[in-house]
Amino acid sequence: MTENREIVRGTPVVPGIAYAPVIWPAPRPEVAPGSARIDEVSRDAEKVRFEEAAAVVSQRLRDRAASVSGAAAEVLQANAAMAADRGWLGAAQKLIAGGTPAEEAAAEATEQFATLFTKMGGLMAERVTDLRDIRDRVVSELLGLPEPGIPVPTTPSILCAQDLAPADTAGLDPELIVGLVTVLGGPTSHTAIISRQLGIPCVVAVRDLESVVAGTPVLLDGSAGELVVEPDPVEARAAVEHGRAERIRIQSWEGPGRTSDEHFVSILANVQDGAGARSAATTAAEGVGLFRTELCFLDRDSEPGVDEQAEIYGEVLDAFAGRKVVIRTLDAGSDKPLRFANHAEEANPALGVRGIRIAEQNPGILSRQLDAVAAAAKQTQSQPWVMAPMISTPAEAESFAAEVRARGLVPGVMVEVPAAALLADRLLRHVDFLSIGTNDLAQYTMAADRMSSDLASLTDPWQPAVLALVARTAAAGIAAGKPVGVCGEAAADPLLACVLIGLGVTSLSCAGAAVSGVGAKVGSVSLDDCRRAAEDVLATSDPAEARAAAVRVLGA
Repeated sequence: MTENREIVRGTPVVPGIAYAPVIWPAPRPEVAPGSARIDEVSRDAEKVRFEEAAAVVSQRLRDRAASVSGAAAEVLQANAAMAADRGWLGAAQKLIAGGTPAEEAAAEATEQFATLFTKMGGLMAERVTDLRDIRDRVVSELLGLPEPGIPVPTTPSILCAQDLAPADTAGLDPELIVGLVTVLGGPTSHTAIISRQLGIPCVVAVRDLESVVAGTPVLLDGSAGELVVEPDPVEARAAVEHGRAERIRIQSWEGPGRTSDEHFVSILANVQDGAGARSAATTAAEGVGLFRTELCFLDRDSEPGVDEQAEIYGEVLDAFAGRKVVIRTLDAGSDKPLRFANHAEEANPALGVRGIRIAEQNPGILSRQLDAVAAAAKQTQSQPWVMAPMISTPAEAESFAAEVRARGLVPGVMVEVPAAALLADRLLRHVDFLSIGTNDLAQYTMAADRMSSDLASLTDPWQPAVLALVARTAAAGIAAGKPVGVCGEAAADPLLACVLIGLGVTSLSCAGAAVSGVGAKVGSVSLDDCRRAAEDVLATSDPAEARAAAVRVLGA
């Protein structure tokens, strides 16, 4: 099919086959610099005009967040908070006070922060796309233009873009947008995470994408990370039909998670709220492997009370009554700032006060959250597992475990920092389980911003160095007789999931849309095959070689 056809390649994110014409987003509003200055008499009114436009945009994003769930809701709430950010608003207001028109002030203030975020690197660098999206929405509101975003096609199409803001990605209709391809982004960018939640085939970090013009028919292979330009129509439709048949086969998987030779592995779901949990409960997921609790803390001027938190947590426990639910305590900081938390400005937030470290600087925030989890557990007659993010030392694990056990809950910790993987055996002296967050583990292991398209190959979860740390962590679990799961995006890759099982991982937690694909693939191979593939993968030197080694043993 690909002979004599132009093929552009990138990083595969969500598997699937799609054949459709390309569409590109409409151009964003332009602000011409050097426009007429605002006279002193009109400046206060100009400030009000700007503030009202920003408030409208912020409220629209909040409303949109309320209409979705999971990762989409979280990132939309974060963007709504960005539109109301005092620093950004203040910078624009200062420019207006000096006579700069509101539209130009919004653009200039945005570039000030974009430069700062880019220099910070880490997770903050990803916020540049989000910030510019806020700018465009505010500018459009000021100019009386329609809200910018993705055009709604009349027929199924493959959306190509330089990058996509969460506000765009979260609102996509999978019936009309049947594939996503971006020039920027990485395997754990917002676009990747939300497209996985929606089940839309996706490839990111495609450097030559801009050569593909709107209207061109293309064949997208989300597993291979390829876009075939103007493929043979007959062969393309056959590929789509094969993909559809495979999808039907996968969707019929009902669990439980086990290899073809009856080695059981829990296949769990990642959720962020009650609505997401109820949706995940309709899949074959055996429980929740990661309940992200940040959603009820973001976009708040004050910390939610214990009773309010308990009600939110209880919704998730009710949705999976009688089944395993793993709750992660507050994982904020860096790109998910808390308005009410006590923390100073940081030169490099990704290496700063994140996760469990917030509790150290804000006494009581963790204990109140654990009180809420305990209350929800009592109300629902369940016993959730509770884990802390960004644990780096055995002492941190010991302290956290004591607080969790004091409330009759099961303690564990996240392995996201190489130090935690290297000392996994010592962490397990204090806690009952470990859960590996491969997104951050890849970022910190490879010293590469996980949101950078330029570094997407380094943060690929197939990196042998990252998998070596997973293997070390899993081995510690086996030696201690305690479970070790994976709840990062790596667990959503069916092929990689099999390799993780071969490394000794006991559970896999992924987006609800990925559960059946992972379970079906795991059920098609034996434990010996998984172990052999894992051994071969660990002997490789780069992600492409690692994938190829796994395919040779396990099939595509």
